[in-house]
Amino acid sequence: MFDLVSYIERQIEFSREAFGPGPRLEGVLDHLAKEMIEVSESPQDPFEWADLIILAIDGAWRQGIAPEDPAAALAVKQDMNRSRRWPDWRTAPPGKAIEHER
Repeated sequence: MFDLVSYIERQIEFSREAFGPGPRLEGVLDHLAKEMIEVSESPQDPFEWADLIILAIDGAWRQGIAPEDPAAALAVKQDMNRSRRWPDWRTAPPGKAIEHER
């Protein structure tokens, strides 16, 4: 079984050593934007998607979010999304986000 919290702890250690401490929000967001282009160019490449996940984790810890919190937030957020009302996906324009009803 994959241990997300342990993974995040290892990622923090690597990231702090490789990229230094601090929030680095603008740098993380800039890198995410570049990686999103790479995903759009190679959407079936799981490593490009992994880059987005790694950067999201990196951005979270740099904002003071503890390793346990993203793991817990994923489960809670999934439950929240499942409980929301969503428009019929067949009526959504391709290439546009499908957002829950507010």
